Amino acid sequence: MAPATVPRVRRTAQNTQYTYNLPRRIHTVETYPVLSPQGATILIYGHENGVTLIWRGGRKFKPEVVKEAERGPPAKQNGKPPVDAVMIIDSDDEEDAPAGKGGSFVDQPQFEDNLDEDDPYPEITQTLDLEFGTAVLHVAALPLTPCTAEDAAWGGTEILKDRMVFAASCATREVFLITLPLVPPSPLSKARAEVQESLLAGKAGNGKWGETMALLAGQLKGSDSLAMTLIRSKTLLERSKSNERSRSESRALPRVVVAAHSPEASGVLRLWDVPLEETSKTGQRIEPFQTEFLPKPLTSISFNPTHSTQLLCNATPDAVRIYDYALASMPPDESEGPFPSQGSWLISFYPPFARPSSSRKPILATSWIAHGRAIFVLLADGQWGIWDIDGVSPQGPALFGKPGSGIRGDALTEFNVSGYVEGTSPLRNPASQRASGAGSDFVPMTPHSRRDALSAANGPERLAPVKGGIVVTPLPASTTTTNDESVVLWIGGAEHIFVIPGVLKFWDAQIRRGVGGGVNLFSGAQPTRMIRLNDLSVGLMGERCTGVGAIVRFIENGGPGSSGNEGLPVELLVCGETRLVIVRESETVVGTRIGGVVSRRKRLSERAKENSAIIVYPRPEQPSSIAFNLSVGPRRKLSKPGVGGLFDEPTSIEDTTQAEAERRPLQLPSRPRSGFAFADSLNAAADVEQQDEEDERDVEVEMLDIMEIDRELDALDSGRGRGRKKVIFDS
Repeated sequence: MAPATVPRVRRTAQNTQYTYNLPRRIHTVETYPVLSPQGATILIYGHENGVTLIWRGGRKFKPEVVKEAERGPPAKQNGKPPVDAVMIIDSDDEEDAPAGKGGSFVDQPQFEDNLDEDDPYPEITQTLDLEFGTAVLHVAALPLTPCTAEDAAWGGTEILKDRMVFAASCATREVFLITLPLVPPSPLSKARAEVQESLLAGKAGNGKWGETMALLAGQLKGSDSLAMTLIRSKTLLERSKSNERSRSESRALPRVVVAAHSPEASGVLRLWDVPLEETSKTGQRIEPFQTEFLPKPLTSISFNPTHSTQLLCNATPDAVRIYDYALASMPPDESEGPFPSQGSWLISFYPPFARPSSSRKPILATSWIAHGRAIFVLLADGQWGIWDIDGVSPQGPALFGKPGSGIRGDALTEFNVSGYVEGTSPLRNPASQRASGAGSDFVPMTPHSRRDALSAANGPERLAPVKGGIVVTPLPASTTTTNDESVVLWIGGAEHIFVIPGVLKFWDAQIRRGVGGGVNLFSGAQPTRMIRLNDLSVGLMGERCTGVGAIVRFIENGGPGSSGNEGLPVELLVCGETRLVIVRESETVVGTRIGGVVSRRKRLSERAKENSAIIVYPRPEQPSSIAFNLSVGPRRKLSKPGVGGLFDEPTSIEDTTQAEAERRPLQLPSRPRSGFAFADSLNAAADVEQQDEEDERDVEVEMLDIMEIDRELDALDSGRGRGRKKVIFDS
């Protein structure tokens, strides 16, 4: 079952949230870095029965194609064939007819020529379910910079222009490499009779949607983490020289390396080498080319986007290590494949200690930043830090440069810059929080209870249940002056989700702040600070946050990454248990695209007659002095009876009063100094017709008058008593 294509839109003071209710429990969400040819963003999420792909935004299918698909396939004829039917009896000597009925189906999606600019938000164009028969816990995509399909041929890999490549790990220890067309399947393709009639048509690997699958075998337990990368031709060429392979053969082999960690024994790291051309053979079985037995299980792994052979491994709480599978641990390696049988560990980075204990702070998440030249780390107590490996920082040497070493005598790797996430002080000082919430009564403490209290307050086990993550999204070159990256980090839940719009500018601002630049962490220009997202529980509707993601905002604005003046360069993707929430943050323009304020006010004016509140009707053209109808009763004209009591009986004097009112000019009441002194002639002042229709509207005068009314209402609010009336200003 696909998610609802129409989200539930909720607007807050800071952002707009689009909530999609899903029929299954979500385990993981991944944003594919390459757009589809019609300009849609592809989201991949794993659930309890497989994988679902969502095409969001871009050009829509043509309406006639959608209507034809809604009619469904032609029904089969029941009963006798028509009289004019012709039966052909083939001879046994003739050649066998080709397999299949009527040939294979060729999907030719038809899209509209242009984007619909009237849409307030990108709509879901198409969805596709791939059934695995088991839960998919992890999904990994290539570490590419978000781009269009025309620019996706990274390293000469032309297959990326037409097909997406991703890996999925299941709860039943299988790992699959899947390729699928970037173009979404047409409604006619999903309405085929062979798909509607068979319950197994949606099973992954059948080829109904043009997908191919390769089984990555060798694991005995399910994977805890998954990563993949694309290998450059240069890496293969250097390795193939020792194996006497030709240069042309090595350069023509685009390959994908998939890494997975499983909790077998004390932890096992396996790597598979998969040629992309051979993935067209569905059902093939590939064995790992490297198996690394670890002393301790890993929490997460990720490939370097620049140096594709380096793998970042989070071995919390001990250290963060870098593994290179192309560098042999023993130089005289005689393996037959393009890679050695055993890689090597390059370096380890050590986090600080959790005071006053001797244990290190648990590492929630780590990720490459600055295109693989630095590491961003988030610790369980709310501390974040950056390890500068290649000297990316504008000030100061590299971590292991000649001026000084980054390793101290107490086995600590020094951060280039570091800080603490806002609102995480209770994680570092739980005793102070408990003391502030407790009463002021003195409670005696015995030595036994004192020892238990100290161990519970300062022990490292208090940080064990804390969850968190980091998502780094490269921004296209047209978004900023340099190729920057956006970082999304979360700790604990939806209450502590932060976005760094540009990590390089943020890094530079923190260094200048440390030397006296005066830049605050949560203030200043947007690219130089860490932005906290508020009110995300509105979209989750009670569900807990299980993960976050990011989508580059360049679909609706006509250019890669051109977010304009509407907030952050990325849209935040918050994953709940059964909900996906897409958050569009905007600090300058809030809620201007959705709902339409003008249309809403028009609807209010239509319901004004049935409302018991006081309605204020400003006219489209106003003279220098403006009158407002504050009467509870219906509007009247001068041709009707004049001013009278609300419950007065009609008398014969009304005709005389009306005639006198028409003969003499109407005197508008002057502005009172205080109070409602003009209440005696409110009806007459509101019913007066505008004398000069050619006068232009003075907006400044209108605003001053409205402000004057507000001040008068505020002054009378304290002595008004119980009776209060609601005022609705209708334009």
